[in-house]
Parts: sequence; C-alpha cells; structure tokens
Amino acid sequence: MSEKIVADRKIIHVDMDAFYASVEQRDNPKLRGLPLAVGGGMERGVVAAASYEARTFGVRSAMSGRVAKRLCPDLVFVSPRFDRYKEVSEKIRQIFYSYTDLVEPLSLDEAYLDVTENKFKNPSATLIAEEIRKQIFEKTELHASAGISINKFMAKIASDWNKPNGQKTIPPEEVLPFLAQLEIKKFYGVGKKTKDRMYQLGIFTGADLKHKSEAFLTDNFGKSGAHFYRVVRGVHTSEVKPERIPKSIGAERTFSQNLTSEIFLEEKLLQITTALDRRIQRHKGGGKTITLKIKYSDFTIQTRSKTFGHYISDQSLILEHSKDLLYQEKLKDSVRLIGVSLSNLKGSETSIQQETTSPLIEQLQFPF
Repeated sequence: MSEKIVADRKIIHVDMDAFYASVEQRDNPKLRGLPLAVGGGMERGVVAAASYEARTFGVRSAMSGRVAKRLCPDLVFVSPRFDRYKEVSEKIRQIFYSYTDLVEPLSLDEAYLDVTENKFKNPSATLIAEEIRKQIFEKTELHASAGISINKFMAKIASDWNKPNGQKTIPPEEVLPFLAQLEIKKFYGVGKKTKDRMYQLGIFTGADLKHKSEAFLTDNFGKSGAHFYRVVRGVHTSEVKPERIPKSIGAERTFSQNLTSEIFLEEKLLQITTALDRRIQRHKGGGKTITLKIKYSDFTIQTRSKTFGHYISDQSLILEHSKDLLYQEKLKDSVRLIGVSLSNLKGSETSIQQETTSPLIEQLQFPF
C-alpha cells in the first residue's frame, strides 16, 4: 500500500520579491533597472537587500559592501528606510487579513497564511494566492511570490520555486513525489554545513534522505535528524500562529574600526544593552539565557551563553552578565561586531524540530 498524506490544511507562504530594494526602486524611478543594494555603502557596511539586477552579479544580503562592490562595480547603494518598509508592509498585511485572521508574519516581507477556512469561503488556496498577489501589486506596485501546499514547510519551499513574481502549488498527491526528487540543498532548513554533511553521507535528494532511518539521522544531526525524517514524509505539524512570539531579542553593533581589547568592547556593551532594553520593554517579558555574540575580523563568529533558573529583564543585570561572558576567555583576534541577545523567553514557542509526528493516513480530497 502506497503512502498517502494527511492534507487537512491549506497553507500559503507569501514572500515579497527583493522587498527593500523594490520599495526603493518604486519610490525613486531613477533607480529602476539599476543594480541596487540597500545598506552596505560604508567601508564596513553590510548589504541588507539586493535588487534582482544586482543579484545577477552574485550580490546577496548579508554580504559586505566591499565584496558586493567588487562583484558589481556599478552597484548603487542606498540607505535603508525601515519606517517606509514598515508602512508598506502594513498595507500588505491588511490584504492578508482580508482573507484570514490566521496570519503569521515572519518579517516585514513574508508571512504564512492558513486559508483552510477563509473569509471568502473560497475552496482554492491557489486562486486565493493569485488574488492576494494581484491585490498587492495593485495597491503597492510591488511583486510577490507565493507557495501553496499542505503545511508550512512545503509552502515555504514552493514560494521560492517560481520567483520572482510567480507561485507554485504542491497539492497533497504531489507532495511525496516532489520531495523525493528535490535536491537536499533546497530543503528549507538545510544550510551549507548540513548540506555538506549530508553529501558526505550520500544524501543528495529527498529520496536518499527517505532511505535513512530515524535513528541514523538522529545520530548524525541530533534533533534536526528527527525533523528531517518527518518532513521528507510530508509531515510537519506546526500551525500558523497569529501571535508569533520571538525566540530571542537582541541588539548588535558593527564597529567602524576593529577593536582589540575587552576594555573597549566593555564600553560598547552599555550602548548595546540599552538598545536591547528598549526591545525587551516592548516585548514585556524576560528570558533565561543571555548570549554574547562576537564576530572577529576574519568573519568567524563565536557565541558565549549563560542560562539562569529564572527570567531576567533588568538592563543592569544583563550588562553585568554580558561583561562576565566577555571576560570568560581571551579574544581570538580583533573584533568587528559584538551583540547581546536574550532567549528562552517567557511563552516562546516550541522549536519547529520538536513537534510530534502525525500518522501518514488517507488523503482528504479537496481542491488546492
């Protein structure tokens, strides 16, 4: 008997196309058609977003401005305008809410929607996604891509399939065949290190992954192994959560010049924890784990953490423990960035990799 998928939900993942860069090009016609990077213009700046014209040269977000300029000498840099992006994002979310209240924003430019039961009683999630993308363009002049499937994992993969300005539906009966032929590097959550490890183990496609036992995957990838075992079988039970609680709250700073002494870094911690304190107050809660992030001049990252048996939110305590973490061991090199985050927050949601499995039983029949 062949495996079948439980398909009792219709999930859409909407992802705006090069959102920050597209807003800049829309607001300033002179920038249209040019290779554009938001941020990154300073000597030590980092690219926050790149237009599709820039991406053809290999420019990507999180890339240093220096590297981006080397790849694309004609690259145009603009400063980010986050208030403007938030304003546009709010208009887009209002479109989402006109279809369903089950909207889980992931950032300013992407969100999950559960349209199983929707306000227009439209049985087709595919048609709803088309309507949403059309409304977004009519009201903002911006393009969006969408993925439609039976769960968040599949919808996320599908939204990247026909970018930019496209969409893909993976209906219940196509989920398992689709995953079987999918390259492992395209599985959502598989980064470079995991991909390389899977290649070493002879795992190149979903079919290869499915041939591995849960024990084998857990031995090699820990809790992530159990997650991979489930999702390659189409099982992902995470619900769309309208009140999505962040897993951590943090603040960090990149310095204009590398710092070589803990004493200089200690001075920066006050500024960072002050910014962090404002975010904690907005969150109205505390956390049990403080993490100090250090990025060295060679771009390697080191983290040092401390977990408590109680929740803390007081800035003076966070600053004190951040200093303790700073002096926990000697610096390996000069430092270009330092950050402090608070995690293990009150009411934070369970990890995507710790959810229970659902039985693989009969497929429910309804239009996608």
